[in-house]
Amino acid sequence: MPDFRGLTRRQLRAFSATVERGSVSGAALTLGVTPPAISTQLKLLEDMVGAPLFHRDSSKPFSPTEIGAEVLNLALDFERLAARTAERVDALISGATGSVAFGVVSTGKYLAPYFVAAFNRAFPDIRVTLEIGNREEIIAGLERDEFDVALMGRPPAHLRVETFTLGDHPHILIAPPGHRLETDNEILAEDLVEERFLAREPGSGTRLLMERFLARLGGGRPFNVVEMGTNETIKQSVMAGLGLAIISAHTCRMELADRHLIALPVTGLPLVRQWFLLTRIAPAPSRAGLKFRDFFIANRARLWPKV
Repeated sequence: MPDFRGLTRRQLRAFSATVERGSVSGAALTLGVTPPAISTQLKLLEDMVGAPLFHRDSSKPFSPTEIGAEVLNLALDFERLAARTAERVDALISGATGSVAFGVVSTGKYLAPYFVAAFNRAFPDIRVTLEIGNREEIIAGLERDEFDVALMGRPPAHLRVETFTLGDHPHILIAPPGHRLETDNEILAEDLVEERFLAREPGSGTRLLMERFLARLGGGRPFNVVEMGTNETIKQSVMAGLGLAIISAHTCRMELADRHLIALPVTGLPLVRQWFLLTRIAPAPSRAGLKFRDFFIANRARLWPKV
């Protein structure tokens, strides 16, 4: 078994830079050292591992082997951990009593800044770092212990986390003002089967809700679905008349209030899910993370948006 007790950050940085740049000379430029210095660190690392780290006989001589990929993950995890530790230390040096890493799925970006602002007013000595990502990115961050607290729907079943229900998460069918169904109070499947539906990528929670709803509404009939990358793109496309969309009501509160969008009254809508706040069980969140979580839960009724 390899003995990593002598492993150094210099070796890991030399290795990850070589993989990223595809050459020793490129890694040397990135790190501001000479190519022989990079070669020395790579040899020391490979000797320590006891196996080749690169596919030297391939068209890309510095692509990592399977073992090299494991070492690369270690190097990337180390850099993330070092950056997070530096942030926490900086918060303490600057007079803050702690910091919180808050991971939020992209739909939650319409809610989270208001909660963070309220917390900052109550606890100005705690620094909150807000990171927005898709569901897979936030779950991956939880797996790597990058977040103290996370906000999402459908907590991941494979992670040991504490979950707290925050409030309703309604999903509605949006259309541009003046749409032919705007004044129809009894919209049927037949009214929608010819429409184009705009949706997020497969695997998205909103996409899954939409597919289930349309399958139930249409009795298995196919609907025309066009994939788009973000909620913002979907909203703008609906406003432009490119189609309809089932979307979180929290993402389009302002557009609905300003009548840039309308919600169509379809039986079975809104689809109401829940928002959840997640904290790790092991390792436990920091004291600041627990204070942030508890503030969120205690003030959810006051802070939760009305839609």
